[in-house]
Parts: sequence; C-alpha cells; structure tokens
Amino acid sequence: MVDRPPYVHRRWPNYSAPKLIFWASIFAALILFLIFHSPPPEISSERRTAATWGGLNWEKRVQISARPRSNSPSHSGGAGHLSVLVTGAAGFVGSHVSTALKRRGDGVVGLDNFNSYYDPSLKRSRQKLLEKSGVFVVEGDINDAVLLHTLFDIVAFTHVVHLAAQAGVRYAMKNPGSYVHSNIAGLVSIFEACKSANPQPSIVWASSSSVYGLNSKVPFSEKDQTDKPASLYAATKKAGEEIAHTYNHIYGLSITGLRFFTVYGPWGRPDMAYFFFTKDILKGKPIQIFEGPDHSSVARDFTYIDDIVRGCLGAIDTAEKSTGSGGKKKGVAQLRVFNLGNTSPVPVIKLVSILEKLLKVKAKKNVLPMPRNGDVLFTHANISSAKKELHYKPTTDLQTGLKKFVHWYLEYYSGNSEKRS
Repeated sequence: MVDRPPYVHRRWPNYSAPKLIFWASIFAALILFLIFHSPPPEISSERRTAATWGGLNWEKRVQISARPRSNSPSHSGGAGHLSVLVTGAAGFVGSHVSTALKRRGDGVVGLDNFNSYYDPSLKRSRQKLLEKSGVFVVEGDINDAVLLHTLFDIVAFTHVVHLAAQAGVRYAMKNPGSYVHSNIAGLVSIFEACKSANPQPSIVWASSSSVYGLNSKVPFSEKDQTDKPASLYAATKKAGEEIAHTYNHIYGLSITGLRFFTVYGPWGRPDMAYFFFTKDILKGKPIQIFEGPDHSSVARDFTYIDDIVRGCLGAIDTAEKSTGSGGKKKGVAQLRVFNLGNTSPVPVIKLVSILEKLLKVKAKKNVLPMPRNGDVLFTHANISSAKKELHYKPTTDLQTGLKKFVHWYLEYYSGNSEKRS
C-alpha cells in the first residue's frame, strides 16, 4: 500500500479525493450555469442590427471626437491635451463626465451598448446631448475585443474612463449572469485592450461603495475590510478591484478605482429610489419605504452628480502614466482606490420629505421591513484620501441637489406620457 503524500492530509483533512472531485464539479457546473443560462439584459433583434461600427466615415468620426483642443494628445499636458475613451458614455455618470472633459478641451470618444436594463430612450437623449458637444458615442459592447483593439489602433488614448457596468443591487437576483458578463468579463476585456496598447493608457474605473457590504464600521474608509459583500453586484465590484491589482502588478497599468456613493441628479438612472419615488409620487401611486430591525432608519450618503464628476476629473488629472509597453511591464505602476461620497448620510424618509415639498404633493407611503435582497442599511463615506490626493470636496447638499433634479425631471417629462411610463 502506497502512503498518500502528507500534504494531502494537512490541506484537506476531512475530504477524500472522490468527494473533492464531486464538489469541484458541482461548483464548476454552477459557474457555467450562471454564465450561460442567465443572459445579459435583453436587447431586441432590432438593436443588435443597429449596433454596427466600422468604415472610413466611422473612423473619421472617432478621430475627430478624440482630438483634444491642443491637437497634440499629451498625458502630462493636462486639460485640453488628453484623449479619453469613456465606456458607458450614454449612462448617467458617463454622459456627465464625457461632457465635462469635452467642455475643458479634451478629446473624448464614448462607447455604449445601449442595453435595455432601463429605458434606452433616456440613453439616446443623453447621446444627442453628447453629439451636440462634439462627443461621438460608438455603439458597441465592451466585450467586443475586435472593436476595442480597432479603437486603440485609430486613437492613441492617454486615458480610459471605464464606467460601463451592470448596475443595481436587486436586479442581480433576476439576472446574475449579466453582472458576470459586464462587471467581470467586461472589465477584463478593457484591461486586456489597455495592456496591449502602445502606449498604454492610464485607467480610471468605477467601483462602488457596495464593496463595503456588511462592514459595520463607519464612516467607510478605503482601509476597511471589503471581504463580506451583501450582493452579487457588490461581489463583482470587489472582484474587479482584485482584477485591477493583478493587471497593475503584471502589466504595469496605472489604475485608479472610484467607489461611488449613491449618485443622484439630472439625467439620473430610473432604477434609483429618488427617481422612481418622484415618478410615483406625481402619479399618486404608493411608494415603499424600507426600514431596518427595530424600525431603524435606512440611510444613504447621497452624492450629487457634479461632485462626482469633479472627483472623476481629479482622478484623471492625477493619474500617473502606465509603465508597460505592448503588454510588458517596465516598472512599478500607480494603483489607487478612493471613496467619492458626500460624508452626510440622510435617512430615506427625509429624502421623501424633501421630494414632497419640491413636488408639492404628499406621498402615499408603505413602510415595510427591508427584504433580503442585497441592500444594506446605511452608507457613509470617509473621503479624506480623495480630499488629499484628488482635491475632492463635495459642495451640494441633498436639498439643493434634489431641487435641480426635480427641475430637470419636470422639464424632461413634461407633456410626454410615453417617457414617464
């Protein structure tokens, strides 16, 4: 009888080889099921046909949009010299960041797949605004490696601002595969394109405050543990931070992660509470307000979009050059992560009270216990690192920010019942 190697007993004291193989097979099957049986958000056949790119005219539009005011892209030249690829450009944060970059003279190319997670018409409206400001939004998917490499062949981007992602905590319970597809596979796709580019761009990407998960220490600091995510969305963002570390370590990519805290404002996402509360209050429909154990308040560190944009631009402007070339690392590269919040958690019930006053309508409220859907009771950002390194300083309180949002909402949806439905 041949003795088993001693390390087998030390590492797996309670498992025989057949059991290990069995459970490994079950785990692998589960992963494959999530990936292949839970598709990304549905896109109509019409949309698939429309999502085309290529040709001389298309390349010319990309080149013109990417051209900074200085006509000579330079990483160290500062505003007006950068050439930036913004993924998720037709999204909420992406459209605002793209506009701000273009306004100050940087070249900007957008990329968005216009999926139907929420009403694509809102994304199309944002796209029209971007086009008016000179930003060309390429319609395509971040997992399309050929498209990404084509873009990098056409333009020597100094920076990539990666904001494309499958958002939302609760939707993960319905469609987990979309989060793996966008937030993990999509992120790897972006990093692969960036590490192969020559020169390699610096990368700023959107992580999330959700990575703090079940952490009870407040305010949340970048030094806190983030190993207990409360949702699949949070888990994919945490995985993204670890993947970022890997690409920084192996390929010398300069990478900055930004943990956004409940971003709100004009042109926002319809799946966010402040947005659908506004819609339902105006329609006279009851709204659901969740509370924690023992009737405790659910609170969020609501952060106005303009403050977030300034934080993003600060991250871009302080990002160091990547140290690799053509996929090979030549030195230690910058790796950072920052909280971008408002530092003032507000109970959701107060949010509703402010909306009632601004809309001049009393809300019909149903107060319910918080369901087990991955949401957390509170968020609260420690932004000392962002203040020091990005000169980040939020200036918009919730009352002021919601007033601007409501003004936009009423103007955008006025006389258009189809948009509101």
